[in-house]
Amino acid sequence: MVRLKKIKQIRIHREGSHTLYASLLLLVGLNICVFHLGCMPVFYVVALLSLCLYAVLVNFFRCPVRLFPGESTEKVVVAPADGKVVVLEEVDEHEYFHDRRLMISIFMGLVNVHANWYPVDGKVKSVSHQNGRFLKAWLPKASTDNERSSVIIETPEGVEIMARQIAGAMARRIVTYAEAGEECFIDEHMGFIKFGSRVDLYLPVGTEVLVKMGQPTVGNQTVIAKLK
Repeated sequence: MVRLKKIKQIRIHREGSHTLYASLLLLVGLNICVFHLGCMPVFYVVALLSLCLYAVLVNFFRCPVRLFPGESTEKVVVAPADGKVVVLEEVDEHEYFHDRRLMISIFMGLVNVHANWYPVDGKVKSVSHQNGRFLKAWLPKASTDNERSSVIIETPEGVEIMARQIAGAMARRIVTYAEAGEECFIDEHMGFIKFGSRVDLYLPVGTEVLVKMGQPTVGNQTVIAKLK
């Protein structure tokens, strides 16, 4: 498959625009009110805390421009998210494949980039969303009990994989850009999850794994597996 590079010049993710604008107005209004109270020491403390809080929000919604560094994406599976590997095992997948699969899970902490990338080149076969609970994202039951969005992708070689976005205790909104029937490519955004979450990949058993438990990953950069 010919790769169509799409360089997305996004420094602040579009999912954060409204949150950042509203937060800025709220914090500016709060600081103006405190300033008019005339107690400068309190104003300086509030101003400093406001700057720190806004910096955390800006950091959360940052979206670095990334292109896969390899020359070919054939049979390559890249990390769909920044974070660390928290699950690496064979499991029974009951919602789509109904067979044994290799599961690789990446947990995103609060300081990680929360944009999600497509893990493989291919064609989106289906997209589904299931409501659920908001357990801590690193718990084993989070994969099947939490609110989630599942994207099935068929690679050019005919291999089907699943990428599942999972909400966490703090993540209350999953955004999925994938649409059934469209082609997808490494380098493109698959979605976004707000405030701490996890992405699971379900790959065929026998896939060559290139990461280990606890290893940090960089979305769209770290090669985590090679398909047969």
